[in-house]
Amino acid sequence: VPHGEAGTIVDVKIFTRDNSDELGPGVNQVIRCYIATKRKISVGDKMSGRHGNKGVISRILPEEDMPFLPDGTVIDIMLNPLGVPSRMNLGQVLELHLGMAAKKLGIHIATPVFDGVTNEDLDKIIEEAGMRPDAKTELYDGRTGEPFDSPIAVGIMYMIKLAHMVDDKLHARSTGPYSLVTQQPLGGKAQFGGQRFGEMEVWALEAYGAAYTLQEILTVKSDDIIGRVKVYEAIIKGEPIPEPGVPESFRVLIKELQALGMDVRITNANDDEIELKDGLLEESTVKEISGIEDDIQLDYRRKPLEFIDNDDIEEDYDEEDEDDDIDFEEDYRYQDDFYDEDEE
Repeated sequence: VPHGEAGTIVDVKIFTRDNSDELGPGVNQVIRCYIATKRKISVGDKMSGRHGNKGVISRILPEEDMPFLPDGTVIDIMLNPLGVPSRMNLGQVLELHLGMAAKKLGIHIATPVFDGVTNEDLDKIIEEAGMRPDAKTELYDGRTGEPFDSPIAVGIMYMIKLAHMVDDKLHARSTGPYSLVTQQPLGGKAQFGGQRFGEMEVWALEAYGAAYTLQEILTVKSDDIIGRVKVYEAIIKGEPIPEPGVPESFRVLIKELQALGMDVRITNANDDEIELKDGLLEESTVKEISGIEDDIQLDYRRKPLEFIDNDDIEEDYDEEDEDDDIDFEEDYRYQDDFYDEDEE
């Protein structure tokens, strides 16, 4: 049970291998306790009728602010009329009228599947109940006491509270697990996942011109592996947040296209090929893209090794031991990229 939660144990079930229950590897017995809790209905909870007319509670008002009938009866639930044409479930309207007529007549009506009340029967029952032909009622505004401009459909219908409650849906994430393939955060509360930022959300930010917000969401808050670590580190240390890098999903896309046999290359404005190594860009590529001049020292935060000049390497080795013959190419501390045979 999470901290702050409470309830009454209503059932206990025991699962064992002796009863041929399906258990995980290495598990011999599982005891499951079912806890019931009482909750007041709140904004965000889900309700439904019997015709697929589901929806969430958008507002809860004091009883004195709710609309009321001419006899003073307060309305319990108000439904958005736009839910009828969009779902095309007219059964909820017929149930509303039939329920009101049945209450006025003091009778019970059964409407079996495929054998319900016909339109003719409904018109007859409404007439017998002394209701208007359209079965609508004049309602009064609970805040002002004035009648509404138009008559409104009021009646009695079954409403069901669904198990989807807002307290169970509430979720927030700082950092958490990532997908092994795309390196993007997992989805869902159960996986402690992130919020999906889909195509249409991206279009919305593009329409507003929020380029930096979009870049942040698509890189350091998602699958820029080195970038998100460096951003976290910068926040902890109180340093300026570094520039975002290349998303891992871009590298996955390149690999998928190459797997199809396509010769995919990344080039700059001068049609020079840019090499992508393990999702990381070389220093020269970063300079090309960002327009940094060669004589400016680059604070490069996305490469695990520092860039060391070969002359410095030779000087270091000379200081350590002048007698040793060292092959710089084979030394594990320095990558081949930094070694040039002509300089030897």
